[in-house]
Amino acid sequence: MNGRTLRAVFRRLFAHYGPQGWWPAETPFEVMVGAVLTQNTAWSNVERAIAGLKAREALDPERILALPSRALAETIRPSGYFRVKAERLRGLCRWYLKRGGMARLETRDTETICSRFTGSALKPPTISCSTPSTGRCS
Repeated sequence: MNGRTLRAVFRRLFAHYGPQGWWPAETPFEVMVGAVLTQNTAWSNVERAIAGLKAREALDPERILALPSRALAETIRPSGYFRVKAERLRGLCRWYLKRGGMARLETRDTETICSRFTGSALKPPTISCSTPSTGRCS
């Protein structure tokens, strides 16, 4: 099945069944953070890392960028590969803010958003895996 056919099937399924709410997050930005942190680890570790960000009141792109690198890495340590993921989170936050945050991103489809990641600190699959319920970055 080629990508175009797969997307058509997805759209039909989504139109029929609607959002499934399968990703446990309070905000779209938290979904994005979770998508970065879940790479190569169990979800329970991601939950601990996100809880750490929430405890520091840092689950926000500006606040993540304001944290010293070492503090961010320690906060997300439970997710594993914490130094690499800290840099990827910073890359996500810079990218997110540069593109106008959620208000602007939610007007674009996932394919367009992913195409903007060429050469960035994040790889397109990180974003696309965070948006399968709607086909949009939300």
